[in-house]
Parts: sequence; structure tokens; C-alpha cells
Amino acid sequence: MFAVGNFDEMPRVRAAALCGSLMALFIGGGHADQWLPGVRSSWTGEDGLPTASAETDWELRRGSFPMELNEAVEFWVLRLTSDNKSVFEYALSRAGLYSDMIQTKLRERGMPGELLYLALIESDFHTDARSRVLATGMWQFMERTAKLYDLRIDAYVDERYDPVRATDAALDHLNDLYHQYGSWYLAAAAYNAGTRRVSDVLRRHTDGRLGDDSLYWEIADHLPSETANYVPKLLAVTYLARSAVRYGLDVRPVDPYEYDFVWSPGGVDLADVAHTLGIAAEQMYDLNPQLIRNMTPPGEIYALRIPMGTATQVLASLASPNQRTRLTDD
Repeated sequence: MFAVGNFDEMPRVRAAALCGSLMALFIGGGHADQWLPGVRSSWTGEDGLPTASAETDWELRRGSFPMELNEAVEFWVLRLTSDNKSVFEYALSRAGLYSDMIQTKLRERGMPGELLYLALIESDFHTDARSRVLATGMWQFMERTAKLYDLRIDAYVDERYDPVRATDAALDHLNDLYHQYGSWYLAAAAYNAGTRRVSDVLRRHTDGRLGDDSLYWEIADHLPSETANYVPKLLAVTYLARSAVRYGLDVRPVDPYEYDFVWSPGGVDLADVAHTLGIAAEQMYDLNPQLIRNMTPPGEIYALRIPMGTATQVLASLASPNQRTRLTDD
């Protein structure tokens, strides 16, 4: 993850010069929320839950991510194009691995495409990322949350490392958070800091109001520093991803994550499959990062990901009487 910055560190002169080019994008390419007169007072009922009218309005706006310009966003644009430029270029290049897959899933759910870049903020699109608090995978799931979203975690499989299954879980989680708060900004904050902390801050500093993206800016000073930077960073990354050429960013997209799969018996060593195909074992490991012991789990039939176009060869190898399988990781 990028280091958390202090908004007050931003060079004022450069920020002023940047403002015009940023404003052109936010006015031309983004959009601001359109509020109906008199709606704000009806965001919640007496029990603190969204009213029917609020839920309807939230659903109408669910596919839109509001682009906004302020000092905090400008700070991150400057930071990502100066001190962290090479790291950021590498992360944007890695987006090519998973962007098609993630964007397809976002469209299927009617969610904003900008949420793709949460995976960049969380992990630079690394499936093997692991934080100091043991958040794991491209979407940085803690074990408890992963299990709530039916990700498998056991001695042989940890689906937090699986870019496909973890993406499904992350988008389902974000969608649930949006329905809870009626705001993608607040949903992103809760994704980072947890619902308990965000809801508590909203209760203490906004009388529990929901459904308004501007509430994020009202409570930012009362959130952990990383969370206070989270939405500004997301907005800055989105802007720069759209404007990479303008900012001289050297982005070289890598080949997308693609695969076939075959049903494999348990105990099959990925290195043996790679040897059969004449490829490096790391290629099989990269296709199946969720197999944490580099073998299919013993005692079950497992959907093994393999390079495109190799299904016939792999199936023939798995059917061979000489195929070695293991009952345990011996």
C-alpha cells in the first residue's frame, strides 16, 4: 500500500497550478451527485435505517461514482506523480492483469467502474499481498470477513489469494456497504476501517446521517489517518489512470489473467503439471495462488486452472497411470 500522507505537506504553488487541469476532467468526465429538494431530512427513519424513499434514491445512484476535486485529492495527484511515480506506474501496469475481469464483474452488479482502483490502493494488484495485521490477498481480506463472504480458508486452500473468488467477495462486500451507507465514499471508508468505526463516527459527528457523499469529508478528521486518505487517494488514482499520457506516466499493461480449467484429482502437484507442459512451475502457481501448498487438496476433485489451450494435454497427463498424487503434503 502507498504510505499515508499529510494533507498539509502539499506544495501550495504546485497545487494551484494543478487545479485547472484537474477541474477540466472533473467537470467534463466526472459528475457530481444530483440531490432532490428536501430529501436530506428523510435519509433515515427513527430506527436509524434507510427509509424506502432513501433506498430508492440510493439504488438509482448505485452505478455512479462521484468525482470530486479538493486539496486532499490534489495532494495525492502530486504524490503519485512525483515521489511515488515509479511505484505508481508499476501498479497501473499491473492493472492490466485483472482490469477486464474486475470491470466485467462491476458491470454485472451495476457498480461503478472506478472501484477497480481499490485493488490498486489495497495491494497494487498483488494476489500474495499480506499486511502487518494479516489482511491478505489482492483485496486485503481479514479472515473473519473472508469467511462471512464464503471464501474458503483451510490447510490447502486460501481463497483470499484467488483473484477471481476474492474479487467476487470484495464486490459483494462493497455492495453491501453501499446499501448500508448510501454512499460510495462511506462504503470505501468502511471497507478500509470497518463498519463499527465508521458508523460510530457518523453517530457522534453527523447525528447518524447517511446517504450523502459529503459526509465523508465531514468525518475525515475523526477517522484513522489511512482511512482519511483512502477516498482522496482513490479519486486521484482514478483521475491519473484516465490521464496517464497527459502526466507522462509510463504504463505498460501486462497480459490479462486468462486460463482454462480441468477437474483434477486431489493431491496433484502443480510443479508436476508444469513439467508435463514444459513451463515454469511459477506459471502454474500464478494461475492458482489460492493453492497455498502448491497442490490440489487431497481427497476431492478440484477445478485446477491451467494455461489456455492446454486442457487436452493436462487431462491426458492426469489420466496416466504414472500420474503421481499425494495424500498429504509430504
